[in-house]
Amino acid sequence: MSATSVLPFMSTLVMLVFTVSVLQRYRARRRQHFLFWGTGLAMFGVGSFAEAYFAVAGWSAPIFFGWYLFGAALNAAWLGHGTLLLLVRKRWVSILTVLLVVGSAVAAVLMLRVMPRLDASQFDPAIPISEQYREIMPPISDGAAVRLSTPFFNIYGLITLVGGALWSGWLFLRKRVLPNRVIGNVLIAAGGLAIAFASTLTRLGYGQYLYLGELVAATLMYAGFVTASAPATELEAAPAALPV
Repeated sequence: MSATSVLPFMSTLVMLVFTVSVLQRYRARRRQHFLFWGTGLAMFGVGSFAEAYFAVAGWSAPIFFGWYLFGAALNAAWLGHGTLLLLVRKRWVSILTVLLVVGSAVAAVLMLRVMPRLDASQFDPAIPISEQYREIMPPISDGAAVRLSTPFFNIYGLITLVGGALWSGWLFLRKRVLPNRVIGNVLIAAGGLAIAFASTLTRLGYGQYLYLGELVAATLMYAGFVTASAPATELEAAPAALPV
């Protein structure tokens, strides 16, 4: 079994465990940011599962739909928005929530419209889907308007996920409390940067690194979540004593 199928399968398993953990938190606490994180992680898992499926089972139009819409377009934005919901309690965040949901629905409609135009004859199971999707999908000028939406979702997700994690970590570091949350947020930010870097390489024509980047990102973010969620002792939760 090649790395083309093994790496996405491993990423899928990590994301499955991660998603279940986050959604259990949502079920227990009913905090909206857990719902968006869980949804974004599930989208990430759909994308990595689709990559493993293509390598093992071959072409499938519905699987391609899931890979592009959830894996390539939406997941980063939903993850990042979950972080924004955690950190910012302003009315304008609710407006962004509505825009994200509506925008995701529009992207789904655009993806449905482009499905009849896919050229399945261009698919090669020996090549990662990230390296050949441009040949399978038509250009933007030929009806693939959904491709215009992908950069907006990904840029928004990168800024909110990585920026939010670093900001949160800095706040705990400045207050000198909960060092586990400082480390956890740094790991989450590193995971977000890893997938962003791998996605950038894919757009530059180096799609062979995407699957490794996904596994690194999934592992780092899950490790960050577990670390940040660990219960703190009273000493860790209290501000550090200032030097006399």
